[in-house]
Amino acid sequence: MRLLQFSTSHYCRKVRLALGLKGLAYGVENLTPGLHRFRLGPLTGGLTTVPVLLPEVEGEPIAIADSSRIVAYLDRLQPEPRLVPLGETRSRDALQIEDWLDESIGTAVRFVYYDYRAGAGRALDPSLTSQVVIQIVRRQYGIRGAAVELARDRLDRALAWLKPRWENASQWLTDGPDPAIADLTAAALLSPLARLPEYRDAHPWLFERIIEIHQRCQEPLPPGL
Repeated sequence: MRLLQFSTSHYCRKVRLALGLKGLAYGVENLTPGLHRFRLGPLTGGLTTVPVLLPEVEGEPIAIADSSRIVAYLDRLQPEPRLVPLGETRSRDALQIEDWLDESIGTAVRFVYYDYRAGAGRALDPSLTSQVVIQIVRRQYGIRGAAVELARDRLDRALAWLKPRWENASQWLTDGPDPAIADLTAAALLSPLARLPEYRDAHPWLFERIIEIHQRCQEPLPPGL
């Protein structure tokens, strides 16, 4: 099994956490942004977004694109421990939280993170290569001014919702005894905030839980932690 990824992508981190929670062995192939489309296109029928999982198992799909589809596949491949909880209510809740985090909060984190890296956080890696990539991402997604402020507001509301659910060390997002896909998605997609002092200093509970989830999944901690 092989995961095609960008090493810095928080969506790829989500899949690594899922693979780690399952205890599945896999290899990683880090792709170069831009050139990645030539690797992915023939495998996915033209889709050029990461992550992409190659099961490398006879009778299974050659490639599975999209983190949510990969999660569903992993639960079929190895049912325990569950990523999507059993039971209609818990399953629905977990998938709704995952979708909200994927479509809204992960995007907001990207805007805030790359805005920081282009300004006050430039010193994290001032190399020309890093700064060129940052500027490409900012242009690609329209990361500027008012859009960044909207992303900050969205993050503030998300963290206010998450705090009472995660600050209690015995509680998970879908009321189970163990973390499931909603928790893994939150831990992955919010992890870049660890490099931003304004979030790291204001929300210690967030990073304590992110660390715990990474340890449970046997995944190296994200930068900043």
